[in-house]
Amino acid sequence: MISDEIVIKYIGGPTALFEIGGLRFITDPTFDPANTDYKTPVYVLHKLENPTVQPQNLGKIDFVLLSHDHHFDNLDNSGREFLSSVDKVYTTPKGAERLGANSVGVDHWQCFEVPTRDGRILTITGTPCQHGPADGERGPVTGFVLNFKGETKGGVYISGDTVWFEGVEEVGKRFSIGLAILFMGAATVKEVGKSHLTMSIDESFKAASLFKDAKIVPLHFGGWQHFTEGRAEIEKAYNKPGLSNRLEWAPNF
Repeated sequence: MISDEIVIKYIGGPTALFEIGGLRFITDPTFDPANTDYKTPVYVLHKLENPTVQPQNLGKIDFVLLSHDHHFDNLDNSGREFLSSVDKVYTTPKGAERLGANSVGVDHWQCFEVPTRDGRILTITGTPCQHGPADGERGPVTGFVLNFKGETKGGVYISGDTVWFEGVEEVGKRFSIGLAILFMGAATVKEVGKSHLTMSIDESFKAASLFKDAKIVPLHFGGWQHFTEGRAEIEKAYNKPGLSNRLEWAPNF
């Protein structure tokens, strides 16, 4: 199963390196240094931590899985420059329009097939996201499910920036998930409201219940000032019967 084979290395924030079948890809590239500020007309995002590796030290990367292009904590300045170095960038249709070049728009439930270097076919399926409360408008976001063509068990779910909503439940109805990579941290930007914009710990419990056979790997839980639930809080919450053996942390690159 792909969930047993895939190798993940944490780089920072929403950014991780994935390796499977000879392919190498990155989620939401963020490579700017710590203490960078990102000013918008409404709010300022502040980056707290350096990435664990710089792009020039990554080696060849085949493609990027980009949940969305319009927020700096998912695609910062250096990350945007990095996109041109990969073969393809899979992202939202709106994001692909803005980015152009090697970007491919992925609709919800649309599936793309990518040949691996060991002779198999990797499937990449877009999944719906809700980036905060249902009554807000923060632009389109996509998640992804990865599997090998012809296999039905043990898929890898990459949530993207989403809270718990019926779209996540639909992922559980459509796919058998063996590894759930959840964008957590309960991100909150007070200038746009009190509600969190990524999964909270409590919402991740719902995901763990939905994906009952899956290991839970947190991503996008730290490195930026607007996260309210970090690694320590997540570990403490999962330190209970039935959950402590479900949580896994991707090692640093």
